[in-house]
Amino acid sequence: MTTVVQPSVAEQSEAEALYRFQTETPENVRSALGMTATRIGGGVVLSMRNDSTRFWSKALGFGVTAPVTARLVEEVCDFYRAAGTPQAAFQIAPAFLPEDWPEICAREGIVQSSSWVKLVGTTEEAVARADALDTQPDGISVTPLETEHALEWGTVMMRAFGTPVEHYAEMGAATVTRPGWYPYGAWLRGELVGTGTMLVRGHTAQMFAGAVLPHARGRGGQTALLAARARTARELGCRVLVAETGAEQPGTHNSSLHNMLRLGFQVAYERPNWTWQSEPDAS
Repeated sequence: MTTVVQPSVAEQSEAEALYRFQTETPENVRSALGMTATRIGGGVVLSMRNDSTRFWSKALGFGVTAPVTARLVEEVCDFYRAAGTPQAAFQIAPAFLPEDWPEICAREGIVQSSSWVKLVGTTEEAVARADALDTQPDGISVTPLETEHALEWGTVMMRAFGTPVEHYAEMGAATVTRPGWYPYGAWLRGELVGTGTMLVRGHTAQMFAGAVLPHARGRGGQTALLAARARTARELGCRVLVAETGAEQPGTHNSSLHNMLRLGFQVAYERPNWTWQSEPDAS
C-alpha cells in the first residue's frame, strides 16, 4: 500500500518532537549544555552551545507556514552567532528548498553534508506487519517504561547512540513524565538494554530515540520497540507514524532503516543535512 503523508506533516512532527525534547530539559542541564531555542518563520531553531557531539543544534520545520528565504536563513544564522553556537544543521525537506538555495548557502557558508531519510507509515500497516512476523525477539521483552527507571533509560539511550552520558541522560530522562510522550524499554534478562519513545500530536505519532545497546543487538529488540509503539499509537487513535534515520551510503547497512521498512514504513524522501559553522575567531 502507498502511504501519503505531506512533507509539511512529516517535517513539523519531527520539529515539534525535537523542540520539546530539548526545551523541556531541566534548567541545570540546559545551562550546562548551553541550550537555547526559538521559533522563526514557522520552524524551530535549537542551539546547544556546549554539545561535544555537534548533533543537537538544528534548524528545521521550515517551508510549511512561510517560504524559505534568504532573510529567514540569515535570521537563523544570526541567532546561532548570538548564541555562540559553533555548528548547526539546517534540515529542510527538498520540496521546500527555494530556487536560490545555492546562492543562500554560498552567502552564509552553508555546505551539504550527510543525508537522512524521512519515513512514514500507517499504524494499521505497522501493527499488521508486526503481528505477522514469523520470528519473536530473542530473549528481549518490551514494556512501557516506569518512572523509576527514567534516568537509567536516558543513560541507556545515550550509550546506545554512542554519545556522552553526563547531562545528556538527564535530557532524555526528562521526557518520561511529560504529557504526550510514550516511552518504552527493552529488557534482556532483567537488564535495560534498549529505548524508544514517541510523541503523539493529533493523529500523528513521531518515533523517537529507538536504540539498543551493542551487546543486545541482533535479537529483534528494535523491531519490538517499534511494534510496541505502533500498537499504542493505534490505541490512541493515531493514523500516521513518522520517523527518520541515516541514509545508506554505498557499502553500508543501516539496520534501523531495514527494521522500519520491514514494518511497512516507506521512504518519503531523502533529506540532506546542510551544515553551518561559525566563523573562526579572528583573534
